[in-house]
Amino acid sequence: MRRATLPAFLSLLIAFTGWPTEGRSPRRAGSISQEPSATAMRPNMTGVYGPWLADRVLGNGPAQLSFGTGKWKSLNEWRKVARQRALERIAPVVLNRIGEVRVESEAVYDGLHVERLSWQLEAGPRTEAVFLKPAGSTGRLPGILALHDHGGNKFLGWRKITRADENTWAIQVKHQEHYYGGVAWANEIAKRGYAVLVHDTFPFGSRRVRVADVPERIREEGIDPEPGDEEGIRRYNAFAAAHEHIMEKSLISAGTTWPGIYLPEDQRALEVLASRADVDPGRLGCAGLSGGGMRTVFLGGLDSRIRCAVAVGFMTTWRDFLLDKCFTHTWMTYVPLLPRELDFPEILALRAPAATMVLNCTEDALYTMPEMKRADEILRQTFSRGGAAAMYTSKFYPGGHKFDLEMQADAFAWFDKHLKGATK
Repeated sequence: MRRATLPAFLSLLIAFTGWPTEGRSPRRAGSISQEPSATAMRPNMTGVYGPWLADRVLGNGPAQLSFGTGKWKSLNEWRKVARQRALERIAPVVLNRIGEVRVESEAVYDGLHVERLSWQLEAGPRTEAVFLKPAGSTGRLPGILALHDHGGNKFLGWRKITRADENTWAIQVKHQEHYYGGVAWANEIAKRGYAVLVHDTFPFGSRRVRVADVPERIREEGIDPEPGDEEGIRRYNAFAAAHEHIMEKSLISAGTTWPGIYLPEDQRALEVLASRADVDPGRLGCAGLSGGGMRTVFLGGLDSRIRCAVAVGFMTTWRDFLLDKCFTHTWMTYVPLLPRELDFPEILALRAPAATMVLNCTEDALYTMPEMKRADEILRQTFSRGGAAAMYTSKFYPGGHKFDLEMQADAFAWFDKHLKGATK
């Protein structure tokens, strides 16, 4: 099927706005135009319905609340409206303020002062976390909220990206070798002079759903394993994967979304970090790979306390999810109705003009390259039009889904540039 020719007036509009338009339809959601689809029919997630959903339901120009529509004169005006709508769609739960943060243990390990912490949220098990800073450091340090990934492993949480003592589990080592160049990246950035907090988020690690607590008919032969039981952990993670769609239905039935749970949890963790006497609350950043990159998109885009954000291995468009890649992703990504109003990269763009970095890999099977590039261009144009072009950067690396040593070096340098030496 040939791509439809764009009308002359639309070509002028595109030339005026400069918004990314590859493969775009001139109409947004709700259109009843009988013009042929601009998206050629090819195998996609919904078959013959794909072009219709992409071009007529989702639409393929700037979303309704996109800064690219030109409706707003400044980033501040746009952010006020678009951030409020994003929060309405996410429907975050209201979590009580955390009371006591308990220090479970303290030690010096790997040149770092390490604290094992825990706190109780109003539902679920106690949240376990690890705080890291250079041993012997004094004064207030810039703080990093390090966000762990998904990785198809809900048995682990903070252990995916840090090491707190000599008792490192074999499954931790394997995970870090696979995704992080064999290191615990939270430890590595802490050594550079940062105060770093890594916490388990819903439903990972200490915050995971126990098999024993769900009806037997949905246990999927899962068990609640001990840390050294690799087969038991495999069985638990298989149960947790099958349980995701059930959890999604339940969250929607409760009037919220998956980001509506983990965003408030991440914000409570940010408060724990910011409230410490050894942390400068005016110099806070966040970063993460994959599921941690997804969490960076939401936390970085929706919480102004994050001064510098690095999203790794999680940037594309709703169109990419719709047509090609929803099957590779967790239910934790999706927010009903929001795609018509903001494209996925525009959630992160809500933080403009604050420092923002996106790192991608060219052979990452979770995304298509054209849509990664289009997402990058949407972010770049948002910052540029808002007069903050220098505050956004992105890089593409060869290889698959990862946050390896080269990528870490670039991310850490970005944090150094925007958090080191800065004052509130």
